[in-house]
Amino acid sequence: MLLDTASLYFRAYFGVPESVRAPDGTPVNAVRGLLDFIARLVQDHRPDDLAACMDVDWRPRWRVELIPSYKAHRVAEEAPAGSAAPDAEEIPDTLSPQVPVIEEVLDALGIARIGAPGYEADDIIGTLAGRAAGPVDIVTGDRDLFQLVDDARGVRVLYPLKGVGTLQVTDGALLREKYGVDGPGYADLALLRGDPSDGLPGVPGIGEKTAAKLLDAYGSLAGIIAAAEDPASRLTPAQRRRITEALPYLAVAPKVVRVADDVPLPEVPLALPAEPADPERLEVLAARWGLGGALQRLLGALGR
Repeated sequence: MLLDTASLYFRAYFGVPESVRAPDGTPVNAVRGLLDFIARLVQDHRPDDLAACMDVDWRPRWRVELIPSYKAHRVAEEAPAGSAAPDAEEIPDTLSPQVPVIEEVLDALGIARIGAPGYEADDIIGTLAGRAAGPVDIVTGDRDLFQLVDDARGVRVLYPLKGVGTLQVTDGALLREKYGVDGPGYADLALLRGDPSDGLPGVPGIGEKTAAKLLDAYGSLAGIIAAAEDPASRLTPAQRRRITEALPYLAVAPKVVRVADDVPLPEVPLALPAEPADPERLEVLAARWGLGGALQRLLGALGR
């Protein structure tokens, strides 16, 4: 099981009231909400291995160089005090201090936490999913990761609809029914239609339904481009013009949209821990941040 950690703690932050606080009054709604999410996932799915995949670089420079608008609207107007990052992510003021607490608690529990400089959590997930010998469940609220769905290898996405108790099990059949594409085809669909949440412009005039029809007719992005260059193809004049005008974007978009699968990662044990790696540190953190029942529920799920 691979967790898109930031996706989940953002959901926890907005789903758990900010009145959930540590003894000193500091909000810990994202921390406790994430612990409850993980407890429920472990309880319901009993994974052998589990990794919390992290955004070491939420907006990698190599992606921005290819498409400057990539996530540009999510850059904070002012970098946090002491930050060396010129393009720090816009994060709610009461969520940002909770992220280091989440990291400390996961480390004390012994839950693998994996990231790599220059890469997003999506890339970590793509790399680990590609290496896995057995079935993989990816837990994320980010549809970009639908591109990793692979029925032959047992890779599916568990997409939260309500908390993590109600999950959309996203496999090849669901993708074909809902979007008309398979896993790899989803990346082509996404880059053609664009994605305002990621600052991807897409091809103007080609929405999701048209993109799906074109992919069905021509098989892939490369097939669509070849059709645009072939006067005998059945593209409409408007489609041909739109694709031709978008060729500079289409030349770079695949590298930006497709999840990396070759990230150099540290060797970290992924086995789900039955007991905390550092009980004393965990006890200190539990008292300092008032983790209470959420932590106990996760420890109970791990120990079963």
